[in-house]
Amino acid sequence: MTSLTVLATGPLATVQDAGRPGYAHLGVPRSGAADRAAHALANRLVGNAESAAVVETTLGGLRIRADSDVLVAATGADTVVRRNGIPAGLAAALVLRAGDELSLDAPTWGLRNYVAVRGGIDVEPVLGSRSTDTLSGLGPPPLDTGALLPLGHAAGDWPTTWSAPADNEHPQVVVLDCHTGPRADHLAAPADVCVGSWVVGTDSNRVGVRVDRAEGSGLPLLTHRDGAAELRSEGIAHGSIQVPPSGRPVIFLADHPVTGGYPVAAVLTAEAVDLAAQVAPGSEIRFRQR
Repeated sequence: MTSLTVLATGPLATVQDAGRPGYAHLGVPRSGAADRAAHALANRLVGNAESAAVVETTLGGLRIRADSDVLVAATGADTVVRRNGIPAGLAAALVLRAGDELSLDAPTWGLRNYVAVRGGIDVEPVLGSRSTDTLSGLGPPPLDTGALLPLGHAAGDWPTTWSAPADNEHPQVVVLDCHTGPRADHLAAPADVCVGSWVVGTDSNRVGVRVDRAEGSGLPLLTHRDGAAELRSEGIAHGSIQVPPSGRPVIFLADHPVTGGYPVAAVLTAEAVDLAAQVAPGSEIRFRQR
């Protein structure tokens, strides 16, 4: 069996693919890669189907060993990719010979990286997906040191390009484009979500990015409108910016619950959701109305 051996995981490493859509009526989140564009790019660089399962890492620290010759690519957050300790390329296909090790340093910008292997990670699917869902517990557990990752047959033709251009434009304040939410009228001043900047909290995860105002900024939180009727729990979209009674918004990511009962001030565009998946705790963000 062709496989990879996990030598170190960093803070969190999971298997992720395109997720398990179509089960929201059963209370099952879609899950899947938090940064879908980076996931798809990693697969394209090794000639996989874009939906193939990869390893998603958080804040670097991943080390894997190839048990046979394989083609791999790492995308996502800005980091140093190393082959046998020697810097190699980010967003570039690399050949690992049997016994070679691939490792990722802690990112200098961003949060998550995606490591694709030609053929895809072939762990047992659950409801049609190999994704680890950190909210519901579906799918394989988070990776542990010593885990063996079997490789599958998700590859197609050999890739026509072996690298992708790097995006080195990382502004100090990340701008996330959004549209007005379906329950914005339940907030006293919903437009305040786009006033000034917000700071990403340390309690953010694959379920959601929690944001707050910088201490001493004097900028408003979001308050529920006096006299607004209590909302029933209802379906909630990927990328929704939900506002609990604390007034501190939560951006829902890949493992978000399928229903919610708090007002949604806005919903991120698809591109902004991928960008939100890369903002690390302490990052400053702004919401921009489209």
